[in-house]
Amino acid sequence: MSKVLIRDKRNLILRVFSLLIAGFLVTSFVSYYASKMSIRGAIIEQELPLTSDTIYSEIQKDLIRPIFISSMMGSDTFLRDWVLNGESDISRITKYLKEVEQRYGAFTSFFVSERTKKYYHAAGILKYVRESEPRDVWYFRVRNMAEPYEINVDPDLAHKDTMTIFINYRVLDYKGRFIGATGIGLTVDAVRKLMEEYQKRYQRDVYFVEKSGKIALFANRSGQPAENIRSIEGLGAQADVILKQGAGSYQYESGGKSHLLNVRLIPELKWYLFVEKIEDQALVGIQNALYLNIAICICISAIVLFLTSLTINRYQVSLEEMAATDSLTGLYNRHVFDALMPQAISEAKRSKKSLITMLIDIDHFKTINDSFGHITGDQVIKDIASLIRKNLRASDIVFRWGGEEYLVILKDCPISDAQAIAEKLRASVEEIALPLDNPSAKSTLSIGIAALRSDDSPDDMIVRADAALYTAKNRGRNCVCNDSVI
Repeated sequence: MSKVLIRDKRNLILRVFSLLIAGFLVTSFVSYYASKMSIRGAIIEQELPLTSDTIYSEIQKDLIRPIFISSMMGSDTFLRDWVLNGESDISRITKYLKEVEQRYGAFTSFFVSERTKKYYHAAGILKYVRESEPRDVWYFRVRNMAEPYEINVDPDLAHKDTMTIFINYRVLDYKGRFIGATGIGLTVDAVRKLMEEYQKRYQRDVYFVEKSGKIALFANRSGQPAENIRSIEGLGAQADVILKQGAGSYQYESGGKSHLLNVRLIPELKWYLFVEKIEDQALVGIQNALYLNIAICICISAIVLFLTSLTINRYQVSLEEMAATDSLTGLYNRHVFDALMPQAISEAKRSKKSLITMLIDIDHFKTINDSFGHITGDQVIKDIASLIRKNLRASDIVFRWGGEEYLVILKDCPISDAQAIAEKLRASVEEIALPLDNPSAKSTLSIGIAALRSDDSPDDMIVRADAALYTAKNRGRNCVCNDSVI
């Protein structure tokens, strides 16, 4: 096989492989990006809003309930009457606050009187509030605000400064005048556990943000969360827009990952609920599918490449056989002779061994064609070719030289042995019946033999073998002559 053919075959296989890989990869990536956009749309338009609604319902059950309790305390006639009657019996208010804690499972409950500035707790008077005390700023803020309540995160003095979420409710007398502040508290850790539960249940990051952008509460977000959303990479650039617009869906890049965010206002808490999901987590399934498709693509391409190579090799072998052999007899043709004969002469001269060229012709073949037709003539040519191969050695090479002529190369064969082989071949053909309508019809061979001489070229040997064949025909055909007796 020539280097050009090998290179062309390699290039063809590489092109086929490249087209297959490119087709599979384009299909896989188009499918991946279509699925990615579909999943992203579903997360933004359906999953996150639905999760926000569901968490809001949970918040109403778990976190809004304390607001209702504080509201009930703020409008409780017992509490207002006790204050208006001079706060005379402290045991009554402490008992009341204790019952609130026990009945509703509050972490703490309190009442601060505007008249006496006493801070009542379930265990008694905790302290007196003063405007000069930084820890009492919340009370004077509540006293001056227009809203009925606020939610505030502060350390609880009654419980060793445990961080507590207080619902501070304004208490008004029957004429609408401010007489104090009451409410209950939940530990931040307890609320965080609720949020962790939401997060685990819905597989989303959940946190609360004040209208100022400060992160009020968070669960276990990856890494220590910032104090303000403006400090979060990617999210900070959109913080003002988000806080201004409030409810909506947003997207930002942080840490090399795409975050999908849904925001809604919790009016009861006056906080924004942020529910977000890292897009990469949602894409794990289709990413694995993409990797699987690529692996399948490579395997299929490799199989196709193997089958293509196998098919090309088979066709190439067939084409080479067609180019090298005679289609009727299956013998080598003259094109192969031109390639093999110089090599055989060179080897014989180098090894100083004999080389014989034998030219064979079917006698009176034209008469066979004219009498019995070309189909019968072709069959005669095939049968004699088969007989020639059977009577030669494995190392000998047979060619179809012309219409009814054959050429044989005998390697390492003395002239005497070549003469004997030729005689045996001639006698074998003479003895067999040919595929003719007349069973007694016979065909014979005339054979010319030429031995290699030191200065011979391929053409020289053919010329002398042809001359020997011509001599055999002049002697009456059906005989063998060699160039030494011409």
